[in-house]
Amino acid sequence: MLTENKIILEEKQGEVLQRNNDGDKKLFLESYGCQMNFSDSEIVASILEKEGYYTTTSFEEADLILLNTCSIREKAEQTVRNRLSQFNQVKAKNPALMIGVLGCMAERLKDKFLEEEHLIDLVVGPDAYRDLPHLLEKIEGGKSAVNVILSKDETYADLNPVRLGGNGVTAFVSITRGCDNMCTFCVVPFTRGRERSRDPHSIINECKDLQQKGYKEITLLGQNVDSYLWYGGGLKKDFKSASAMQQASAIHFSQLLEMVALAVPDIRIRFSTSNPQDMTTDVLHTMAKYDNICKYIHLPVQSGSTSVLARMNRKHTREEYIELIDNVRKIVPECAISHDMITGFCDETEEEHQETLSLMEYVKYDFGYMFAYSDRPGTPAHKKLEDNVPEEIKKRRLQEIIQLQQKHSKERMQAQLNKIHEVLIEGDSKKSNSDWYGRNSQNAVVVFPKTGEEKIGDLVLVYASDCTSATLLGNKI
Repeated sequence: MLTENKIILEEKQGEVLQRNNDGDKKLFLESYGCQMNFSDSEIVASILEKEGYYTTTSFEEADLILLNTCSIREKAEQTVRNRLSQFNQVKAKNPALMIGVLGCMAERLKDKFLEEEHLIDLVVGPDAYRDLPHLLEKIEGGKSAVNVILSKDETYADLNPVRLGGNGVTAFVSITRGCDNMCTFCVVPFTRGRERSRDPHSIINECKDLQQKGYKEITLLGQNVDSYLWYGGGLKKDFKSASAMQQASAIHFSQLLEMVALAVPDIRIRFSTSNPQDMTTDVLHTMAKYDNICKYIHLPVQSGSTSVLARMNRKHTREEYIELIDNVRKIVPECAISHDMITGFCDETEEEHQETLSLMEYVKYDFGYMFAYSDRPGTPAHKKLEDNVPEEIKKRRLQEIIQLQQKHSKERMQAQLNKIHEVLIEGDSKKSNSDWYGRNSQNAVVVFPKTGEEKIGDLVLVYASDCTSATLLGNKI
């Protein structure tokens, strides 16, 4: 699950979540990987705030250091290992410092981190954050602490996340946890458990609370938002065993999306991530119906070859994906589309690679996230398939995909020139504090000069007169 408005070649770097508060105990919290990890960190901060912990931007002064981790790619894990080594140098000078690993790496590498390498004191999986106060007590008592038990019903629906490190304008709202898709390359079902959805009323209440606090944009978040299914609680896979009344009154994603759009009409709404096999035309019609639902879909495909998709267990074909794209273009013609793409998956032939390039030519994505396949221990692909595409071929194919995406991104940006865009101001431009940075409904970055009349959080109209492959440039009207 990814949201950057530009071509991403590798996983996100860690981002320090921070809050300016003075407390008895200081927490340094750093997150890596997908949006769910950043959202989970806000839940962790909420739980620990009740225990007297307030975040700091300096790990040297922290009483507790927590890394919320990602196992999607090998490089992400190496980055975390390097950080842990750095933190342990601080611990050598301050033995009372507690260091913990949260999230997806926690379950997978708990024994190595705790017993073999002695890098950390605390290991907590994504469903066990409520147990943090108890686990910290164990550490203070001289014991290491572990809880990586996966839950069938934990959604943290009753917790009010502490919004950290943000701009006060945009926020994530989690609507599902876990994943049932079992893609052969992915560790998420094993690290985050089976899919379950959050009570829609708690989602609406959180969105209304954000509106009252002045937020202007919400992203509904889940590993697979389109398979949202609320029938009173429980796992998605158990829906077939629900009562007739529960099944008849169940709420699906298109209905939830409409409920949120109506509940907070002054807030822009996004959602991520979508999986092709679960997205219905009902969702597209809801997007078209409400102006405050942004016209942008992140629609991972992973490969343009039906045979590769079958080895990936993606549960959709090239032809079905193209049909979905055609429906998007027909029902929401102004919609921007981005993708995830993996090249060099097990047994991928040159012909299958060319099918990926031809799919990209057909769709002409606005932007995308592209990776060479990285074999992950514990996945079905690691157990049953051979990672047999040579690295030099992976690199060459990845470069071809990147170059084609850059071409399409530039074309898509150029198509938005000489038009007026409604832009939500999110902050200063990275290149100049005399310019604003924001995004339009299609999730395109827009940069324009400040006039002195606008502020962060304003919705303004900008005429786009120039562009790069990743950014629209213009002036406020």
